[in-house]
Amino acid sequence: MQELLAQLVSVLFHGIAYGMILYVISVGLSVTMGLMGFANLAHGVFAMAGGYILTSSISRFGVPFPLALVLAFFGVAIAGIILERLLYSKLYTAGELEQVLFTIGLIFIAVAVARMIFGTLQQPVVLPEYLKGQFGLLGRDFPAYRVFIILFSAVMIAVLWFGVERTRWGAMVRAAVDNRVMAQSVGINTSKLFTLTFALGSGLAGLGGALGAEIISVQPTYPFEHLVYFLIVVSIGGLGSLRGPFVAALLIGMGDTACKYWLPQFGAFFVYAATIGLLLWRPAGLFGRKS
Repeated sequence: MQELLAQLVSVLFHGIAYGMILYVISVGLSVTMGLMGFANLAHGVFAMAGGYILTSSISRFGVPFPLALVLAFFGVAIAGIILERLLYSKLYTAGELEQVLFTIGLIFIAVAVARMIFGTLQQPVVLPEYLKGQFGLLGRDFPAYRVFIILFSAVMIAVLWFGVERTRWGAMVRAAVDNRVMAQSVGINTSKLFTLTFALGSGLAGLGGALGAEIISVQPTYPFEHLVYFLIVVSIGGLGSLRGPFVAALLIGMGDTACKYWLPQFGAFFVYAATIGLLLWRPAGLFGRKS
């Protein structure tokens, strides 16, 4: 019984850490798809870019870990602004098929560029000494970096929720999500709002990719390998929602960890099966708006 309890605690802890990373990466995709109606399958490219910025800045240039996280966020956010203005904005009125084909093309380009610059091997993550080792809590030892991921992500999520729920920018985002035409009619510059929101979503993806580089390995095939999970988080949580993807990410993180721990021979079968069942029950997601 004690051994089973220890296994449950371990699965919950590592599942929550994984779920936090999934949420930080995916929440931007939920908001931008809900706001812009843009099927951006290349969202994982931004997470991969954040991971490469972190690992390269630390291992090649000796940048301190906290500064590397800041560089990952702002570097990817700036790249997101450039891509949004030059490329994405041209396809806002295009059909979903054109958007999907365009973003898949971006994935192929990003994979080729990453393979050319960094090679095909997984990038090593060099953690500072204070994030190595174990952290004692309630008589148990937990990996210090996973504890940091959970605490840092929780603070960041609280700040994000406050920004969306309690600030003027958040009110404009929510108004544009609910009714874009009405938001424009009352003077909201939706073009500028789209750019800022896309930059924030891209930056969060980059930060999530950097934070989770120790959990989700950074390599050129990253955008393809993890795209399904990012989309599952968004589809189960509901487009344009903040709390929905959070619940979905935690469920997926814990479910995937449990399956890999107790039923590794089935892989992610139960995660996919549960996703199908949930979407058959609630096609708009757990917290999505019903059409």
